[in-house]
Amino acid sequence: MNGWLLIDKPSGVSSHDVVHRARGIIPGCRIGHTGTLDPLATGLLVLGIGNTTRLSEYLISQPKQYTAVVRLGVTTTTFDADGDIMSEEDVKIDAADIESMLPNFIGCIEQVPPIYSAIKIGGERAYKLARSGKNVKMSPRSVRIDKFVMVDYCEPDITLEISCSSGTYVRSLAHDLGASIGCGAHVLCLRRDVVGPFSLHQSYQLEDIEQMNDSCELSSLLLPSGDAMVGWQTVCLGADDVQKIRHGNSIKGDNSVSENLALAYDVEGELIAVLEGQPEFGCWQPRKVLMTK
Repeated sequence: MNGWLLIDKPSGVSSHDVVHRARGIIPGCRIGHTGTLDPLATGLLVLGIGNTTRLSEYLISQPKQYTAVVRLGVTTTTFDADGDIMSEEDVKIDAADIESMLPNFIGCIEQVPPIYSAIKIGGERAYKLARSGKNVKMSPRSVRIDKFVMVDYCEPDITLEISCSSGTYVRSLAHDLGASIGCGAHVLCLRRDVVGPFSLHQSYQLEDIEQMNDSCELSSLLLPSGDAMVGWQTVCLGADDVQKIRHGNSIKGDNSVSENLALAYDVEGELIAVLEGQPEFGCWQPRKVLMTK
């Protein structure tokens, strides 16, 4: 069983918890998620099933979209509602003034992740170091914000729609927006709507999946592995080339060989491998071989 399984993650559980439950539903199958959601957050969590887990890196790097409710006037240790309150201030700002600040966050920006995050520092997760009382120093990172729009303001809560690059912390965006306003802020609730080409409306509740006992029924929920790589070049392989790729050998291409990665399918439409083009030699080299037979 191979493909992408789209889950609508509930609040209060970790991404690892979702993977653990999925392994109980589909035993004996390799399963992994493609980008962590905080326990507080809900929404789209994409699971790679079977050989599709080997393609996770190509989906993780794609943009995400979120809907966030940000509460002004309160800062917390974690930059969200799960943390301890650090400060409280009066909120004295109208919607127009908030909207005037949002363009400052658009484009490529430097962002400091929360100390309560899964980023590793010296081999340890930052949140583990923070919980143990150690002084945690987070380095800024470059992220890209494509959309940062206020869709509602009911003081002290702002509802924002956000499109951003992989690696962006919405909690840090909320914290920095609160600092700009001068009253502080944290994420009250967060929902992920889009991961790359996949949308929340394509997802399923874990409880609904757990009620399925038939493997064919479960298989029908999976999206094809190649669906994550929209716009990639595709190469159709004959039987001889399939065997060459299976054994890690390069194959001759035509004039369409480029430096980009491509998806290789057999004549039956099964995704065989990710290929790396070598136009100087007119051939394709296997980057990841997915076939099992």
